[in-house]
Amino acid sequence: MVSSPTPESIKAGKIAARVLKEISSMVKPKTRIIEICTTAEKKIREYGGLPAFPCNVSINHIAAHSTSPRGDKSEIPEFGLVKLDVGVHVDGYIADTALTVDIDGTLEGFVAATEDALAEAIVSILPGIALGEIGAIIEGVINEYGLRPISNLTGHDLKRNRLHAGKQVPNIKSRRTPLVEVGEYYAIEPFATSGIGKVIDSDYVFIFANTGIDTALEGTTEKLRKYLRRIYGPFPFASRWIGTVAKDIDIVTELKELLREKAIRGYPMQIEKKARPVSQAEHTIFISEGGPIILTQRD
Repeated sequence: MVSSPTPESIKAGKIAARVLKEISSMVKPKTRIIEICTTAEKKIREYGGLPAFPCNVSINHIAAHSTSPRGDKSEIPEFGLVKLDVGVHVDGYIADTALTVDIDGTLEGFVAATEDALAEAIVSILPGIALGEIGAIIEGVINEYGLRPISNLTGHDLKRNRLHAGKQVPNIKSRRTPLVEVGEYYAIEPFATSGIGKVIDSDYVFIFANTGIDTALEGTTEKLRKYLRRIYGPFPFASRWIGTVAKDIDIVTELKELLREKAIRGYPMQIEKKARPVSQAEHTIFISEGGPIILTQRD
């Protein structure tokens, strides 16, 4: 039984917390979203880690899986909610953390709801508790703010080289859920909304991951498949990370072919079903015999 977090996971957590804090100061109207994404990813590498997934910058009703495509011209708006979600790994040990910025100060209740729900969940996640009970705590806190948790988004356990390792941390009360065990890592991430509390997939997909299917393809598509497996392994990557100087190669077309062949999978941008604002808060924790240790605590 592992009773303390690994040095690599501690380092990943510190890097993720530092980067998230630093990029949060960039969230101002008219700032290019791609600048925030690329700055976060550059800092992760400078501080000794690697991105566990592309930096997510999700605005207002967009809840998750939102990163800039190549050439993105979109900017931070004048008002609303901006979710920043950062993932770092050090030798495969992952830290995942997020916060919400209320741009003009008119939606601070959303931010408080998810921050308070996260704090209460962390205090309560002790060895032996059912994960569904954590969901009930999150739901109760968010409801107290007159908001709804997003029921089809969850937190998750983390293992080496596995961002989503199998267990889920629900954001609503749930039955027949696994128990928390000493030695586990969890990313707890409440989402709150004034909508109906569900997200749906949009038509936009800018984040991908290798599937592990090893069927050989042909030509440029096979070269790209091997390249993505070698460079990114099990971790999600952004379409804007992939480029070529060759004039006759269209990366977008090649990614579509890899999707068709199931060599990669896409993560569609997820939006609140009624297009209502969404907030998010997230920390990665380690479960020790004495209780949770927050690995992504910001100074």
